[in-house]
Amino acid sequence: MEDVHDRTDTVIPAALDRELQLIREAIALVAAGGARRVIVAGLRFGDAIVAPGSRLALEAGVRVTRLATADDARVDLAVEQIEE
Repeated sequence: MEDVHDRTDTVIPAALDRELQLIREAIALVAAGGARRVIVAGLRFGDAIVAPGSRLALEAGVRVTRLATADDARVDLAVEQIEE
């Protein structure tokens, strides 16, 4: 039988990368002017991607904001234009 830890070592980094890619795509959409605000909801690894996502957003001239949710196991993030 497969060791659970062996599978976890590959599944978690891949899922984390997918969620960070969603944030990158939302940042690109907002930074390009395609949308004023994009919500990326239900992230399982949101806590781990808030800091890198915020850095990427600031470099692109937008911001990432964590939204309140009813589910403590998931994180919703908003990517928004910075109003001047």
